[in-house]
Amino acid sequence: MQEFRDQLIKHLKGGAAFMPVEELLKFISSEALFKRSLDLPYSFFEIFYHMRFAQKDILDYIKDENYTTHRWPEDYWPENNDIDSCVDWELLKTHFFEEQEELINFLEDPNNDLLKPVNTETKNTLLREVLLVIEHNAYHTGQLLIVLRSLGLYPA
Repeated sequence: MQEFRDQLIKHLKGGAAFMPVEELLKFISSEALFKRSLDLPYSFFEIFYHMRFAQKDILDYIKDENYTTHRWPEDYWPENNDIDSCVDWELLKTHFFEEQEELINFLEDPNNDLLKPVNTETKNTLLREVLLVIEHNAYHTGQLLIVLRSLGLYPA
């Protein structure tokens, strides 16, 4: 079972089927963070914000017995395509990786049964929720790469 948990962690971090998010973050500049190009509906910032929000939402769902759902899609995307400061951008990235690490800690704990429902209201298991984060982040990581390429910030 530990080998299975380790495989999930590897996929959660990226690098097996998609580029790790931290690698993509190396290519975005502060000048390009909010640019939309090639008629793409989102900027790099908007997609990354969405990834962080969804990951945190799933983590909260796993941890909090009193979890309340958010409004879709309003809460899952930023209200504006900008932030107040570079500090806010750094905090967004920090929170993404801290929350990813928290999810990894859940996976590493053998007391957390991967197949047990995470709450009493649904049959959603820890395994299902982790797979959801992996799938969601893989999908949007591809979008981040497309944004970088469309802005000429990543070799085609």
